Amino acid sequence: MSRVCQLTGKSVMVGNNVSHSNRKTKRRFLPNLVTKKFYLPEEDRFITLKISTSALRTVTKKGISACVKEAREKGYLK
Repeated sequence: MSRVCQLTGKSVMVGNNVSHSNRKTKRRFLPNLVTKKFYLPEEDRFITLKISTSALRTVTKKGISACVKEAREKGYLK
């Protein structure tokens, strides 16, 4: 599975390491992903999602049902 948040679509970014002498080399900024199981009461089942920690905070605030519905509308989740 690739390093993409299944709720927000957040993925790897590319940038530079910049040394003290201002030399630049390529690097990758990886999203902070965690694998978490959630219970969906309307489907009466558990789902396992690979989500970013910022999305986990959003799930805590809005609820998993609203977040999954939003992600399906945007096409991040099937």
